[in-house]
This record gives sequence, C-alpha cells and structure tokens, in this order.
Amino acid sequence: MLLPGNLNYPPQLGIIAHGYDVAVASLRWTVTPTGQLALCREGSVMLTMYSTSWCGYCHRLKSQLERAGIDYQVIDIEQDAVSAEFVMKANGGNQTVPTIRIVPASGGDEIVMTNPSIVQVKAALAGTGVAG
Repeated sequence: MLLPGNLNYPPQLGIIAHGYDVAVASLRWTVTPTGQLALCREGSVMLTMYSTSWCGYCHRLKSQLERAGIDYQVIDIEQDAVSAEFVMKANGGNQTVPTIRIVPASGGDEIVMTNPSIVQVKAALAGTGVAG
C-alpha cells in the first residue's frame, strides 16, 4: 500500500514521512466512533468498552477482562460526546453501560453488546476466530 507522505501516522507504525510517499505492507485500519484511526494487528480483534467512572457493572467487567487476558480499550462516554451518541444509538436512546464493541480484524461484521457477561464476551470473541 502506498501512503501519502504529508500525513501524520500513528506511532505504532514507526513511520516518519515528510513530503514523500511511504510504502507500507498490507495493514488493516478501523475508525473508532470517536473518529480516531486505529491499527489492527493481523488476526487481532479490537474490543472497546464504553463506560463511565461510576459504573459498577463496568468495573466488574473490566476486572474480568483483565483476569482473562483480553485486551480492550475503555472510553468514558461522559468525557466523549461522540461515543455517548454511539452508545445511545446502540441502546435505543439510552446511555447504557457497559456497551461493548468488537471489530474483527478479518473485516467481519462488528458486534455490539450491552452489559454482557464475560462468558458472552468470550463467546463473541470466539465467533471472530480469536479465543477469549
């Protein structure tokens, strides 16, 4: 893939380009609901938890994900209006958390779940081809 050299690339790439094109091996990118560009590793799954600082169910699921060794990103919807809108759209207008978004690196359909158990998260990850 040929990338324009006049853009700033995420630091994970290690690309520093100034005014010239950069050739990069095939990469898969996803755009988060907040409009951020995120790099997906080959065979990886991007799991995002939409949360609030005071949500007990969120704290419980975070600790379960950590114990299970599942990588995830947390976005506080009280600090990010775009993410709050995503959660409301996924939950019939309600800001229900935790809301989980799984984006398979293989390009399959994303999975959105509201207040799932760790068993449900693991099953969803298994369905993407990644063991949870």
